[in-house]
Amino acid sequence: MQQLDQQVARRLTRFYVIALTIIALLTISGLLFIKHTINNHYDDARVVNVAGRQRMLSQRLTKLALLKSEGIVSADTPFFRSLLTTWSNSHVQLRNGTLFMEQPYAVRKSTQIDSMFARIDPVFQSLYTSLDRINNPASSPEQQRATLGVILRDEPLYLRQMNDIVFRFEAESFTRVKYLERVEWILGLATLLTVFIEGLFIFRPVVSHTRQVIRRLAASEEALRRANEQLETTNRSLAVANQQLVETQAGVLRLTQEKHQLQRAEDLVRSAALLEGQEEERKRFARELHDGIGQMLTGLKLHAGKIKRSPFADEKQQVRFEELCDLIQDTIQATRQVSHNLMPSVLSDFGLDAALQLLADQTTQLAGTAVVFTKDGDEKRFSPVVEIGLYRIAQEALNNAVKYAEAQIIQIKLEQEPQRIQLTVEDDGKGFTARKHRNGKPTANVNGLENMRTRTQLMNGEFTITSKPGKGTRISVTLALSDTLT
Repeated sequence: MQQLDQQVARRLTRFYVIALTIIALLTISGLLFIKHTINNHYDDARVVNVAGRQRMLSQRLTKLALLKSEGIVSADTPFFRSLLTTWSNSHVQLRNGTLFMEQPYAVRKSTQIDSMFARIDPVFQSLYTSLDRINNPASSPEQQRATLGVILRDEPLYLRQMNDIVFRFEAESFTRVKYLERVEWILGLATLLTVFIEGLFIFRPVVSHTRQVIRRLAASEEALRRANEQLETTNRSLAVANQQLVETQAGVLRLTQEKHQLQRAEDLVRSAALLEGQEEERKRFARELHDGIGQMLTGLKLHAGKIKRSPFADEKQQVRFEELCDLIQDTIQATRQVSHNLMPSVLSDFGLDAALQLLADQTTQLAGTAVVFTKDGDEKRFSPVVEIGLYRIAQEALNNAVKYAEAQIIQIKLEQEPQRIQLTVEDDGKGFTARKHRNGKPTANVNGLENMRTRTQLMNGEFTITSKPGKGTRISVTLALSDTLT
């Protein structure tokens, strides 16, 4: 039985390979022939197009020659030499059998077209010589008028002969298309005949062989059913074991998630303590700068003012002392700016709106970048944690926009609603894509973004950032208002 199955299989395989090979050869041959004919048809279409253009160019050159010889000024004043060269090159290429344009195109010509080109060539040469003489600045008006007469005499004859050539090109192209249709019919009939032979000598034996296989399958179905019953019993046992395994995995996953959540909570607590310590240290340092060094510098300025009113030994000493007074004033201003950046007093005295407005004005003045602050909603004070957190986020976003984005306009918008508050910082800079150094450490602007995200998480808010290279950056922080935040 096994040898018989192998013999039938080898015979069917041989028949299938032969039949499919014939069909494949017929199909591939037809495709290649059609592709070749279509490519030739593309060439024929371009040839007909260029041949038809020759008529237009001859008429246009005749018009320009008439205008030039009569001295008539017209808006249609193309480069005469360029048109004449194009007309001449196209004629030569059509006559020689190859068009050189964006790619070479074959000009398929019959002996009749060759004879037609031989008849039109003297007329073309006469026209070309006359047109070239018209374009020659050295030609006298009498010579140009005489040459124009030759052009007007030869140009209708050239058009008639060129029309005959174009129509002959179209007729031969149409004949080749009809030939392609006949070949397609022949290939289609050959393919259908092959399919019929395949059904007669291959599919019928396959049906007989399949009938025998079905009988054997029916005989083995009972044995397979009994084996399935045994497998079903085994599967039930495996299902119980799998359920226990799934429950164990779920327990492990739950423990892992709880551990991860605990670690995140610890990280948030640690970050909150770190940020709170940083803010307290900033407050202390700002207070010491303002009350200590600031007061000392102010006293130094007052003493310098008293000395300035006293006479000096010479003018150089007075100039140097004035420079010293200016340096003291600059130092006082820098100290105030550092103190303000560490912890602006306007934030605690007047609230978040005034602090953001002052931040926008100072950034515009110091960085030279236009920063616009807008507010939507009623003015309302929030808890120090919220006001400081939102102010620091805006400060960090402005610093990134000025330092990295090379923005021209930065917009800060604060929206206050009964149930939420939203801070948006948007710039028109070059945008960015988060990248890392080779040592794996994030870049400076990524560190700043992580700080902003951490502050938002500590306030139970939502932090979103949208940025694409060349499309600017938009940073948004949304807080749901509650009694603890107001």
